[in-house]
Amino acid sequence: MESSVLAFATDLLDEGADTFFGNLTDRAGVGGVTLASVYHEARDVFPHNPRRVIRYLEPGAAYFRPDPARWAGRRLAPVPSTAIGDRDPFAEAAAETRRRGLKLHAWTVFCHNDRLGFAHPDCSPANAFGDRHLTELCPANPEVRAYAHGLVEELARYGVDAIRAESLHFHGLRHGYHHERYFEELGPVTEALLGICFCPHCRAAADNAGVDADDVHRAVRDELRARIADEECALAPAALDGLADGAVAAYLDAATLTVTSLAAELADAAAGHGMRLTFMDGGGPGRGWLSGIDLPALAKAVPQIETLGYARSPEDVREKVAAFALHGVRPEQMAVVLRPMASDCDGPANLAAKIATLHELGVPEVEFYNYGLMRLSSMDRIGAALAQLSHP
Repeated sequence: MESSVLAFATDLLDEGADTFFGNLTDRAGVGGVTLASVYHEARDVFPHNPRRVIRYLEPGAAYFRPDPARWAGRRLAPVPSTAIGDRDPFAEAAAETRRRGLKLHAWTVFCHNDRLGFAHPDCSPANAFGDRHLTELCPANPEVRAYAHGLVEELARYGVDAIRAESLHFHGLRHGYHHERYFEELGPVTEALLGICFCPHCRAAADNAGVDADDVHRAVRDELRARIADEECALAPAALDGLADGAVAAYLDAATLTVTSLAAELADAAAGHGMRLTFMDGGGPGRGWLSGIDLPALAKAVPQIETLGYARSPEDVREKVAAFALHGVRPEQMAVVLRPMASDCDGPANLAAKIATLHELGVPEVEFYNYGLMRLSSMDRIGAALAQLSHP
């Protein structure tokens, strides 16, 4: 079973290669590292970082050195983090992993990008009132799709083994933003409808799929006006497929075609460079429809699906994998992320049992979240658990 730890490039820069990779190999005993190449804004606590305990990650920053020629004339282009200075953490990681015989994966956040969304609002999703969701990029937008292809081409320069594609889809209303506020109860239907994109590109995609986008737009806007204005109406249940005679559901189906086609294009491009593209689905089966995630279609479009196995027991992890199998994703096509911290694990035996469950089910790859955010004792827990799997 392959194994790796997700990490930030700033972990490598702050600790130095010997300490960083030493912890991965000597303490955690993993065979690779999944390093963030493009990441979203965050504020985190780093228990073992020698330089800082709290760090702010910049919105939508890149942690590699983009090739200027590749992005000439484009509005959407990766912007290097100020934290890397004149260094190239991906070049350093590529050299070190080759020297140490480790796998290097590029953890890449595609469509959740505050920096590019605020700079280019027309590339962000638009709700039924035309308000742009500026923390996101719309996967139906041609410039966004070209940007995604450009990222794959850039990462190929470093010889990474796999691209972990996070946020390669739409997001709902509550994806998280600083001081995000909802003082009136909106209700789940209102929130769902506010997350649907009606930008010109999404409407064109729906029209091409035989859906009357204008009709859906009017129906959703009218429904939202009623629900936002009245609390009783806001909390009333309603099936999305009941609006506009089921056309809203068909509109959302068109959005899944947008996501699946982009994932397929990027998977083909990655394969052309000897890389594997992994589609990261953090929500799980049954939760991705509003995000454009069609698991059975994606299972045919990309070589691997990754999910979060955050759970307290091995039985819960087993159920998560089984749920994907019911949606056309075979265990051997999956990677699963586990958390070795106390929030999920009470010790090495618990983590080892989860890993053994994944191995028994035929899942070929396990990852651990997150290098800089865990104590070194959690790194030791990974090492003990993997050793137990190797020598039961």
